[in-house]
Amino acid sequence: MTSTDREPAGRSHRDASTSYHIKTVPAPLLEIRDLSCTLSGRPILRNINLEVQEGETIVLLGRSGSGKTTLLKSVNGLIPPSSGTIHFEGRAATQWDPIQLRRRMGYVIQDAGLFPHWTVDANIGLVPRLQEWPPDRVAARTTELLQAVGLDPAEFRARFPRSLSGGQRQRVGIARALAADPPLLLFDEPFAALDPITRLDLQRLFLELRRSVRKTALFVTHDIREAIMLASRIALLKDGALDTVAEPSEFRAAETPEARAFLAGLEQNGESGEQDTA
Repeated sequence: MTSTDREPAGRSHRDASTSYHIKTVPAPLLEIRDLSCTLSGRPILRNINLEVQEGETIVLLGRSGSGKTTLLKSVNGLIPPSSGTIHFEGRAATQWDPIQLRRRMGYVIQDAGLFPHWTVDANIGLVPRLQEWPPDRVAARTTELLQAVGLDPAEFRARFPRSLSGGQRQRVGIARALAADPPLLLFDEPFAALDPITRLDLQRLFLELRRSVRKTALFVTHDIREAIMLASRIALLKDGALDTVAEPSEFRAAETPEARAFLAGLEQNGESGEQDTA
């Protein structure tokens, strides 16, 4: 190589040592874009935009009629949106088979929704059986989940829902939602009808399960204390639209009239609004 063919001094050294650090942002597990929903001519949801990352708990907070449950059911495919899109696990909801979509989302409702003539064991094992798991695997999963929600398998698996307390039924409902190991859990005011002590016990169980099984969740409530305790982020709805989306600590400083209305109860009682770490 002649002198005229040589690269400038230091050029190859700089090229070899130059590196580019590109920060990659993981794709959201759930992505809601420009979602609106009209039922019987009345707008229920208006231009909802929300991303949910894997491992997050997004609490949908709002008054009665604000659109919280409609949004949850739209994600689950029970109520079709009038416009906008929902993507789950990187695919448009419209590309999913509706049954398969719902089986990828555990659902817990206020009264647990257990089948009254089925045992606890049969209720928890419903979706795994539908997915044709071997019986021994279903039985092992039922045992594992009863232990996880604080119920002794030997005592509870053969019992029927009518013999359970409200808190026990909700524990079984949570176990059923987890049974087939879905990536997303949907909670529609699951603890609203319980007495305060049982409710606190189940809120703490929720936090414990979130740490141990690391699931993503959408959680509907109208209780600001519950929202601050459980949420990774709070999504406040007002009249079908998102008013505020913020982490609990940031939500405490929110200035919108709707956010201040919810926070007023905490301030009147002198509560800190900090998340429970129990």
